[in-house]
Amino acid sequence: MSSIALIDIAKSWGESTALHAVNLRIEPGSFCVLLGPSGCGKSTTLRIVAGLETASSGKVLIDGRDVTTLPPAQRGIAMVFQNYALFPHLSVADNITFGLSVRKTPAAESAKRLSDAAALLGLGALLDRKPSQLSGGQQQRVALGRALVAQAKVCLMDEPLSNLDAQLRQDMRRELRDLQRQLGLTVVYVTHDQAEAMSMADQVILLNQGRVEQAGMPRDLYARPATTFAGRFIGTPPMNLVALDDHGRIAASDIATGVQAAMLGVRPEAIALDPQGIPATVQSVEYLGADLVLRCGIGSQTLLVRTAGQHRAEPGDRVGLRWAPEDSHGFDAGGQRID
Repeated sequence: MSSIALIDIAKSWGESTALHAVNLRIEPGSFCVLLGPSGCGKSTTLRIVAGLETASSGKVLIDGRDVTTLPPAQRGIAMVFQNYALFPHLSVADNITFGLSVRKTPAAESAKRLSDAAALLGLGALLDRKPSQLSGGQQQRVALGRALVAQAKVCLMDEPLSNLDAQLRQDMRRELRDLQRQLGLTVVYVTHDQAEAMSMADQVILLNQGRVEQAGMPRDLYARPATTFAGRFIGTPPMNLVALDDHGRIAASDIATGVQAAMLGVRPEAIALDPQGIPATVQSVEYLGADLVLRCGIGSQTLLVRTAGQHRAEPGDRVGLRWAPEDSHGFDAGGQRID
């Protein structure tokens, strides 16, 4: 197992800056997810760790060793790409062992590693097939197998599940997490899907416009978002952000919230329907089976309410809303959390 540390990593192309002095530490044997929207710098960060990009400034440490100027082959890493990067003319077995053959690994050692990886990934019966004869999930396993036989302590994954359908993606998330725990790998995983991040990660690094917005355990990012961006990006539906006046009332209403802030944040699932609660008007209804999401208006603001699917409501209905004081999150005008 290996730790990873980035110290003041920045990346610029001319006047365009992709990363601004990023600092982070990834513990050995942990599953770390770099999360954020397109263009936030997460893939650039991963490629700098891999040595596929050169940082404009800063240092990359793997297991305490400065690898900032080392080529990828000398960093002790394996990488799984979004497009799997399989050779179409090679069999599954040859794709998996390609890197070993390039490094002139002895045949007996190569065969043993192939056998172990194939058994672990359920590829034993597919070793003679070509990539075109495999499903998307099987191709993903081949790409993982190629990373595993390298026996690297660090595995970097760049949106490896984005080409799979929803059900298979969910199954592969579970398989990847089980595999990482079983092998004790240090994994850095890039995704824009917050459900993937929340369900897989030990540590989430949320990036926004080349800066670390918040870093921590998934539960911490959900329960105590550091900024309005974090509050909106983590959670489905996203956190409600409601403008308050100078007296802590919901804008254009006489509803006092008890929060002195520019904005009030409250999770849709933290809001309960209560006839004695804050009066609101249902504006729209979204039925999701187990859940029902109501868009409700109070003053000039709207709040999403996530409630049980068996509840019935129609646009125009009057409802009461209630949430506990501990479920209120205050943010200043700059979007920073107020404690």
